[in-house]
Amino acid sequence: MQKTAIVSGAAGMLVASAVNAAANPLGLPIGSQVWPMRTMLKDFPAFVKMLSGIGVTRLELCSPLGYGAEFASLANAKEVARILADNGMKSESSHFTMGELRKTQEKSIEWAKEVGITQMITATLADGNGGNNPTLDQVKKAADEYNKIAEAAAKAGMQQGLHNEGFEISMTDGKRTYDRLLELLDPKLVKFQFQMSTITAGLVGADYFMKYPGRFYSMHLQDIDMKGQSGGAGARFPQVALGKGSIDWAKTFTAAKVGGVKNYFVEQTWELTQQSVAYLKTLQV
Repeated sequence: MQKTAIVSGAAGMLVASAVNAAANPLGLPIGSQVWPMRTMLKDFPAFVKMLSGIGVTRLELCSPLGYGAEFASLANAKEVARILADNGMKSESSHFTMGELRKTQEKSIEWAKEVGITQMITATLADGNGGNNPTLDQVKKAADEYNKIAEAAAKAGMQQGLHNEGFEISMTDGKRTYDRLLELLDPKLVKFQFQMSTITAGLVGADYFMKYPGRFYSMHLQDIDMKGQSGGAGARFPQVALGKGSIDWAKTFTAAKVGGVKNYFVEQTWELTQQSVAYLKTLQV
C-alpha cells in the first residue's frame, strides 16, 4: 500500500507538472522585455534572478551598442550569457537601433551571437525617414534600406525583425504604413514583432496574424483598458496587467499560430509584469 501510494503520488506530480508545462500559451517559454525595467539592470545578476523567480525563462534585451549607458551591464556578452544560464534563462531576441545597424552592424551581430541571440529586432524605421509622419517615398526608402540590412543579417545567420511604433502606425496616402511595410519588406528576410498596445491606434494583433500568415515571429505583450476613455484624438488609455484589459488573449494566441509567432515577451513595469506572468501561466491556448 505504501509503495503504491508513493508511485501514485509520483505519477500525480508528473501529471501536475505536465499540466503546468502545457499552461503557457502555445507551449512556449514566458519571456520579458527589459526596456520598462531598465533602471534595475545595474545589478544584472539580481535582476535576472528576480525575473527567474516569477517564472520568466526568456529575456529580450536591448543592445548596449545602440541603447547606451542604461544597458552598460549588458556589454560583456559572454558574462551576460553566463548569468542567464546560471538562472535557467536564455536570450534569443534583442532590440537594436537603426543607427547601430547602419554603422556597426557587424559588431552588433558579434555581440548577439556571443549572448546566444538569433533574432535582431528594430523598434521602428522612423530614424531619418520622416519620424512619425513619413511620406510614401520615405516609407519606400526605409523599406529598401531595411531589406538590405536584413539581407546582411541573414548572411550572418540572424533573423531581422520589425516592431511597430509611431512610424509604422502612421498613414501614408490613405493607407496604414504598417500594411505597406508588410508588402514592401522581403518576407524571406524580415519578420515582424507585434506590439499589442497599438490596439489604441486600431491595430489588433489577432487581425494582423490572420491577414498575414507566417509573417510574424514575436509579440510584445501589454493589455489596455479601452473602456476607461471616450477615445478620439489625443486619448490615452491605461495599460493594465494581461487579462484585466480589453484584449482577447485566447483569440490573440490562437491567431498567433497562424501568424507564425515563435516567442512572446511581456513588456511592462515590474509590478504589471508579475501579474501578467501569473496570468500567462493560467492561459491554455
